[in-house]
Amino acid sequence: MNTIHELPTPALLLDLDVLERNLEQMQAKADRLGVALRPHIKTHKCIEVGERQRALGAKGITVSTLPEARAFADHGFDDITWAFPLIFVRLEEVVELAEHITLRLVVDSAEAVRELERTRRPLHVWLKVDCGYHRAGVDPESPRVTELARAIHESSTLEFDGILTHAGHSYDGPTRRDSAAVAVRERDVMVELAERLRADGVPVPGVSVGSTPGMHAVDHLDGVTEARPGNYAFHDYTQVLIGSCTPRDCAATVLASVVSSQPGAGHCVIDAGALALSKDPGPGDAEPASMGEIYDDYAAGTLRPDTRVVSLSQEHGKVSRALPVGARVRILPNHSCLTVACFDAYHVVRGERVVDRWKVWRDR
Repeated sequence: MNTIHELPTPALLLDLDVLERNLEQMQAKADRLGVALRPHIKTHKCIEVGERQRALGAKGITVSTLPEARAFADHGFDDITWAFPLIFVRLEEVVELAEHITLRLVVDSAEAVRELERTRRPLHVWLKVDCGYHRAGVDPESPRVTELARAIHESSTLEFDGILTHAGHSYDGPTRRDSAAVAVRERDVMVELAERLRADGVPVPGVSVGSTPGMHAVDHLDGVTEARPGNYAFHDYTQVLIGSCTPRDCAATVLASVVSSQPGAGHCVIDAGALALSKDPGPGDAEPASMGEIYDDYAAGTLRPDTRVVSLSQEHGKVSRALPVGARVRILPNHSCLTVACFDAYHVVRGERVVDRWKVWRDR
């Protein structure tokens, strides 16, 4: 297949020119801010993308799952943070993988620290801190944060890497200014906590922060050692809405075909449903509501103002306007991370030319 017009649909397209530009810009931003970039690969789950990030200067990677860690370890990535609270029943896998690479784990409880110590293995450990997202992590104002940091630091087997957080609420927007405020708060909470722990006699080697909106918006990261954005590689419609990027900066799109368009119905149906686009609705206050935007002119980065995906079932997508049966549309998903996880592979393109096919490592 030489062009996207010959691809069977639904198809996951990856624009190599846009990807490379995004990767270069984020690495340059991290370099300017004086922090190591440890990209979160849960967005792309792709060895070829990870290799490009590493070649540009990334210092290790971040993963969400152990299968992601194993896949990348098998391809030569040897410094990996599993940025997810420890799953006790997977400790055997943790120990086995940590014998071959530097695997950095995340905990936020005394129970997790004890489980790791029971392995009697030298394991790297980050302490997860809640900087305002309120999903997981220790309250930075609680005495528990010092107790847990000290327990890891004083452990005879564990290596304390420092403190780590994720400001997921930087996605709440609705503007870039809001994302910047969250990023500033994330930075300040973590740097102040690191200083307090050090004053209490607990060395803090690393301070790890970062989300894509935060990294785009923040002006300095003094006191921080590394950042872990992930979505920046592709971006998506959510990033467009909160001001992190424009539609021209979105590298991952879904190509779909119109399969039904009944006379007088005022809508049509495409072959990209929830198992191609996910059911992420995007920001809750977005108007008009959309399950995926449709490009008017992809090269120009313009979206159709009156035509979008408005509902999804498993394999069907309903579009807000009637289009001819057989027409093809290029969709900007609300959440590229979830969309990518619906597919087995990318069709890698430059312009409309298909240049490669890359595997999506989405095992669980």
